[in-house]
Amino acid sequence: MRLTLIYTAEILASPLEEMLGLRTVRGARLFTRLRGERVRCELCERHCTLADSEKGYCRTRANIGGRLYTLSYGDISAISANPIEKKPFFHYHPGTRALTFSCYSCNFSCPWCQNWDITRREPDPSRSNFIDARTMVEMALSRGCRGISASFNEPTLLFEYCLDLFPIARDNALYMNFVSNGYMSEEALRSLRGAGMDAIKFDVKGDADVYWGFCGGVDVGIVWRNARLAKELGMHVEIVSLIVPNVNDDEGCIKWMVEEHIRNVGVETPLHFARYFPEYTFTEPPTPLEVLEDARETARRAGVLYPYVGNVRGHRFEDTWCPRCGERLIRRFGFDVVENHLTKGNNCPRCGNEVNVIS
Repeated sequence: MRLTLIYTAEILASPLEEMLGLRTVRGARLFTRLRGERVRCELCERHCTLADSEKGYCRTRANIGGRLYTLSYGDISAISANPIEKKPFFHYHPGTRALTFSCYSCNFSCPWCQNWDITRREPDPSRSNFIDARTMVEMALSRGCRGISASFNEPTLLFEYCLDLFPIARDNALYMNFVSNGYMSEEALRSLRGAGMDAIKFDVKGDADVYWGFCGGVDVGIVWRNARLAKELGMHVEIVSLIVPNVNDDEGCIKWMVEEHIRNVGVETPLHFARYFPEYTFTEPPTPLEVLEDARETARRAGVLYPYVGNVRGHRFEDTWCPRCGERLIRRFGFDVVENHLTKGNNCPRCGNEVNVIS
């Protein structure tokens, strides 16, 4: 089954003067002005070119009078204090909680989207749930969170908001991360790092055919480029692949993803193979457990030091094992850390091997 969405610019429904007076409508940071009041968005690698009164593919960017605006600044669709393991981050402040938030819409079109109720809904500035950056940080602190996480939908669409939020969070000793499809521009990623973002989880959907056929005609090479760049910029990176039956579960696709993982982000970067469940318009049955275990074994044999099986509550390969001696270092059950045997310096207590974990 192949789904290809062709981008068509959408005419704004609301009067422009009303849009400009609303709190969640702010000037976009990354765009290029073109002739005839056209603009090119530089936030993600779709680079939508928009005439006056048109929205981009993601439906959160609009050309209003020859300038690009975000329609979703601080428009929060969901917010909750979540275990960091839910992202999943397994090697990044294990056992802590992050105040997790999202806006609306997406720049991809995956038919199995687990959060389709917000990714398939575009922002409406006239009915927004605006939360300012300082209030977001105060909420994180009051709920005992160690950090903040932009997740649920594509967090790049909250770019301008996060550029204002992250420095405040950093001043309050909070960690900051994205759970992302990884299709932002290099300039956007560098700007987020400069604002204080210290970790990012990339979803890798599959090979080039999967990205072109299921995600709206996009280039998987961009995702690997950004994962590589994030590592170069000093961010903590983890890679997750949702293994979807009859999409990316064949041996060749999994082997390719493992090889690209090693080539772009190295063997020490955690690699999660997550179980798919039917959602949105996709009705294939859940991923067989043996497919996930075989994928994990493929990664292990290729040299990946921290391969995981995800979305399988209580599975032994949701735990962290020492790649040198085989000692169980962190035991998990669902999103909870049940045991953590790492020493203060993040070493294996049995053989002394240093483990790639940020405490």
